[in-house]
Amino acid sequence: MMKIGLFAAVLVTVASGSAFAGGQAGTVGVGAEFQLNGAGGASVNYDAGTFHIGGFIGFYDPEGARNTMFDVGARFYYHVHETAMSDFGVGVGLGIVSVPPPPGVTDRLTGVFIEPSVQTRLFLASNVALSFTTGLVIGVVDAGGVAVTGQGISGSIVDLGTGIGFSGGAGVHYYFF
Repeated sequence: MMKIGLFAAVLVTVASGSAFAGGQAGTVGVGAEFQLNGAGGASVNYDAGTFHIGGFIGFYDPEGARNTMFDVGARFYYHVHETAMSDFGVGVGLGIVSVPPPPGVTDRLTGVFIEPSVQTRLFLASNVALSFTTGLVIGVVDAGGVAVTGQGISGSIVDLGTGIGFSGGAGVHYYFF
């Protein structure tokens, strides 16, 4: 009985192919991702092995007149460390947001955000990744001034009660081999 079990274990090991690790070069992932500034939506990533690059497009139209929001963005992360099921990247994101005018203003507002940041991708399976991002938001709204903050367009995600905020982005992608 012991020989049959050992033979079966060897047979299964030999018959199985090599396992794919997370972040395979040449793969494309589809999903959703949100930047630090709050912009985000449907997303596509291309993983080149040592880096990944991606973009998103978002659209939100709640009930009411003149309140539609559009956003589009891109990001690039160079992988400074990788394991079989995760990677840590340093990079930058760029987002453009078109928002409805506040009360008393007739024109829509356009925000441009540059986000130097770090991102961790955790592969739950060989082709399903969760991503978590944190960094700095540098934003301009209709060339009316520049803001450098850790907060997004709608304020901080977590308020520590001291006026200091922490902002983060997150996403999920399914990669095709």
